[in-house]
Amino acid sequence: MHQLIATTAFGLEKLAARELESLGYAPRVVRPGRVQFEGDDSAICRANLWLRTAERVVVLAGSFPATDFGQLFDGTNQLPWERWIPREGAFPIRGRSHKSQLSSVPACQKIVNKAVAERLLAAHQTESLPETGAKYSIEVELFDNTASLLLDTSGAGLHKRGYRTSVAEGQLRETLAAAMVTLSVWNRERPMIDPFCGTGTIAIEAALIGRNSAPGLDREFAAEAWPTIDTGLWHNAREEARDLWQPPLEQRIVATDLNAKSLELARHHAERAGVAGDVHFQQRPFEELTSSRKYGCMICNPPYGIRIGNEAESIALHKKLPIVLRGLPTWSHYVLTARGDFERLIGQEATRRRKLYNGRIECTYYQFLGPKPPRGDRPPMAEPQAEEVHPKPKKTVEPVFGGLQEDSQRQATDFANRLAKRARHLRRWPTRRGITCFRLYDRDVPDVPLSVDRYEDALVVAEYRRPHERTPAQHADWLDLMLRTAAETLEVDRDRVFLKTRETQSGEKQYGKFGAESETMVAHEGGLKFLVNLSDYLDTGLFLDHRQTRQMVREEADGKRFLNLFAYTGAFTVYAAAGGAESTTTVDLSRNYLAWAEENLKRNELAGPQHQFVVADSREWLTTLPQEELFDLVVVDPPTFSNTKRTTTGRQEIDDWDVQRDYAGLLEELAARMPTGGVVYFSTNFRRFKFDEKQLPSYSAREISKQTVPEDFRNQRIHRCWRLVRE
Repeated sequence: MHQLIATTAFGLEKLAARELESLGYAPRVVRPGRVQFEGDDSAICRANLWLRTAERVVVLAGSFPATDFGQLFDGTNQLPWERWIPREGAFPIRGRSHKSQLSSVPACQKIVNKAVAERLLAAHQTESLPETGAKYSIEVELFDNTASLLLDTSGAGLHKRGYRTSVAEGQLRETLAAAMVTLSVWNRERPMIDPFCGTGTIAIEAALIGRNSAPGLDREFAAEAWPTIDTGLWHNAREEARDLWQPPLEQRIVATDLNAKSLELARHHAERAGVAGDVHFQQRPFEELTSSRKYGCMICNPPYGIRIGNEAESIALHKKLPIVLRGLPTWSHYVLTARGDFERLIGQEATRRRKLYNGRIECTYYQFLGPKPPRGDRPPMAEPQAEEVHPKPKKTVEPVFGGLQEDSQRQATDFANRLAKRARHLRRWPTRRGITCFRLYDRDVPDVPLSVDRYEDALVVAEYRRPHERTPAQHADWLDLMLRTAAETLEVDRDRVFLKTRETQSGEKQYGKFGAESETMVAHEGGLKFLVNLSDYLDTGLFLDHRQTRQMVREEADGKRFLNLFAYTGAFTVYAAAGGAESTTTVDLSRNYLAWAEENLKRNELAGPQHQFVVADSREWLTTLPQEELFDLVVVDPPTFSNTKRTTTGRQEIDDWDVQRDYAGLLEELAARMPTGGVVYFSTNFRRFKFDEKQLPSYSAREISKQTVPEDFRNQRIHRCWRLVRE
């Protein structure tokens, strides 16, 4: 009998021990990375073939105290190396030392080499050792002043199953992938998905486990070339493994990824592993992850920004995980990641955690256990008497990610009642005024902080972020409930309900494009047409709260030279042109918005050479104009703040705008380009804005906010507006 050791990566010792127990051996974890067991020559064959989570199978040739080179030489020389190594055998030496006085590994290797050589020369009664035969790799391991001499029976590491022919960036070791599957509750009867499959290692290892296929069946081992081990034992071990192979999986494992090249490799690897029919590979983004099957396992190793991707992409992806996985409410989910902030990013704690190593990267395996599958059919019971029937309430299945809290349905009911009431109140008002887009709801129910705008046959719902006790996934389910409620109450197709999220903006943070669905429509207002984008931006392209201000501009525009600063999509320009403006100048830093503004003019058959569109920063552009009478009517509706990146003298600088700080300087600069009696409509939606007429000596000012906020806006402070007249 031999003393054998299965070496493992840190954290996998118990898994390897469990595998050895299933093979009929009695293992014990002697220290991190080492599982010792006793076995004969056949144990060497079977352990190499069957161990999924171990790195190597080695023979413990001997162990003894070694605090100096003499002890190391004598202890090594006394071991019966000739039992294993023939005269022509090659015996390379490698070593390691930890917590030992003999810390020079090269020196220890030389001593061991000399001691083994002298033993073999004497035992084989020869004067030379040609080392031309089979390889017998020896490792001298010094740990806590004890030397262990190990003889490697595996050769290449056991993670090299033989099916992976190419190495791709960020690949998991096969042993780690097998450990992830083993640590889950998955079995061949359950569905399984890996949504970040890469070259397919997790899915392939799961299929091998499901088929009960020995992972080392199709590779060779160093000890196969040793004459001391009967070749018949290897043959018998392989025959045993083939006999135990299970039929194909009834439920194919699903493995998806965005990278087509990785998927091509994955299919090739699955073919070589003999499980091509057990895994369905598909090119699909993670956001589209779904399954109609229940009680499955999602096992994955998403990019965490170390070897693949970058930090920002990794954070965004991890935040997205619970939102997507709530679509599999009865599944269990397993995620391996190196991100220490994983639970903070997803907004909830895991059921279990286990420290594992992906190469040298310390990772945590987060396990989220879903509900147990229901038991199979039970034998029928005797029918009880009628008066004894007490039907048990069905147990509610608690999903791992998502779910609705107790008060969600009450909130939905309150929301529906308020929407219905507002819809009845406004049912005639818009039609009489030629309005098809208006606000129906604006945070009327305190714990439903949404606004709802109707755009003809569509709804745009904006969420105003507030603190709550829901996890991100629960909040996503709550939002889905509110969107369904709005659609059903207002009889709008659910696919025509679009969600936006508003947050408090500060510093350099700004709203940008956050979608690419390009759901557009033509909205009608005051007999005019406006292109609106319902899906891709926070704002649609038409500020509904400025409806009355736009009408004021139209009524005052006849024969005027009109200027629209911070013009956005040019709605004020369209109204001014419709009102008979002599000329219009539309200024914005965004080429996209100005192209949008031009399109709006064309849709209303108002385009012409008298309408100019200027791509520029409004403040900078003003300073380039001569100080003479250029504009009679001006609209200034700036953002609360913005950051403009510009390149000067070869370096990039950020020029920021703050409406409270900069409004007076801009308006005074504008005054120098206007005649006496010229009118400026100045508006802002900054809630804490303080207007100081003393800073505007060139104007007389009158606040007209009450006249400009439409009646469909319950929030009378949606914006503030002043009419300034040049003195």
